[in-house]
This record gives sequence, C-alpha cells and structure tokens, in this order.
Amino acid sequence: MVRFLTVAVVFSLLAAPTIVQAAEGILITQRVTSGGPPITIQVQIEPTRMRTEMAGPNGALQTMIFDGGKQVLYIVDPARKTYMEMTKADADRMGAQIQGAMAQMQAQLEKLPPAQRAQMEKMLKGRGGAAAAPQYTRTGSDKVGRWTCDKYDMTLNGQKLGEVCSVNPTALGFGAKDFEVMGQMAAFYSGMAPQMTGQLPAVSGMPLGGTSGFPVKTVMTLQGQNTTTEVVEAGRQTFADSLFVVPAGFTKQDMTDLMGGRGTQR
Repeated sequence: MVRFLTVAVVFSLLAAPTIVQAAEGILITQRVTSGGPPITIQVQIEPTRMRTEMAGPNGALQTMIFDGGKQVLYIVDPARKTYMEMTKADADRMGAQIQGAMAQMQAQLEKLPPAQRAQMEKMLKGRGGAAAAPQYTRTGSDKVGRWTCDKYDMTLNGQKLGEVCSVNPTALGFGAKDFEVMGQMAAFYSGMAPQMTGQLPAVSGMPLGGTSGFPVKTVMTLQGQNTTTEVVEAGRQTFADSLFVVPAGFTKQDMTDLMGGRGTQR
C-alpha cells in the first residue's frame, strides 16, 4: 500500500491558493483516503531537491528525499530508524535487471501456443516496456476546495482508471521552474521505468496529458478500490537544510539486501 501511495503522490501532486512569493520553497499537503484511516502527505520542493513524508494516524510511515545535485534518493523509515540510499547508478542497474527479466518473460511467451500467448500478452499489456500514456477526456467542471477545476476521465488502453480535476498552475502562483526538480527525478528513474518518462504531471509546468494543467484532486481505481488524493494546503516557505538529510543515528540498509540486512549505522 505504501508503494502504491508513493506512486500516487508522484502522479497527483496538488496545489492550493495560499501563495507567498517571497520564499523559494513550496510546501504541499495532501490527504489520501483509500477505505481506511486517511494518510497525510507533505511534499517540500526546492529547485534541486524535494522531500516527501507520509504519515498515518500513528505517525510517520515513510520519508523520501531526492537530491538532484547529488543524484541520490534516500528512503527513510522513521519508525525503524533505518534508511536506504539509491544512486543513479543503482537505479540504472535495477533498470537493467528489470529489462532482463522482461526479456526472459518474453522468451517464455514465445514458447506458448498462439492463443495462450495472445491471452498472456493482453494481460501484461501496459505493465512494462513502452506503455501507453494515459488519455484524458474532459467531462465538465467541479469545485475542489476554494477553486473551480476542469474535470477529466482518465483512461488507459480504453479502460477507465479514474478521474482528475485540474487547474492552470499559474492561477495558483506556481511556474515551470518550481517543478524542475520533478523533471530531474523523472530522469533519475528513467533507467528503471523508461515508459514513465514524460508522463508525470506538471513536472515542468506543462499540461497533464491534455488537461488544463495541475491536478487538485485525483481519484484512481485499483481492483475496485478508490484512492482519493486531495489538496488541503499549499504555499511558499523557506526550509531548513536538515529536512533534506538523513537524521543522525539512523542505520543504513543495503539496497541489495532488502530482506533483513543488518546494515551499518550512519
């Protein structure tokens, strides 16, 4: 669930109208509901780094820190006081492993009878390789928070995935440069998921797949379960450098030993 919500956060970054132009950073707070207690997500964005923190009713669940200058992603577990460090080389290496596994899968599919192979390829369509970009069809307008947004149906390969309500980011006081770090993060992940490159919303202030721009509410449906992500607060702030580093005393875990590696203390 945390991994799914992490994707949802990247996919549906939201905004609100409380803007103070003096500060360099942007704080975005979101509420995510998916059948259980809501999860609060705070995203702190600066020109070359960003921090995403997920918190449930009992406290922090996960923190992700991306440093575009160093090209490093930190995945922090506050409860266990552990963290993992992923470099661009790590991401590219994992991407090569994923592509290798996909090639092996394709080789196995070639050995199946034609009818069974066609059925398996249909099931796997859109899950890897050159996946199609989602399509958006405007269905009208809606009211989210304090502003009116354009509402769209989101589909992939003819199947409805959910709904998006978006506004022009300039109406909120945000510009292209405010989200350049998202473009850096997309490039960081490009080796692992090349099909996602260029599909993240508003990473450069550009419209989201033909919508009016910046999502303020997203409802995604997965296996019959709706996950709703909606803005509750946003604005400009100045952040302390300490927010973008791993806390002292946390234990580093090896990216290649996720199944209980002992790690070393930072």
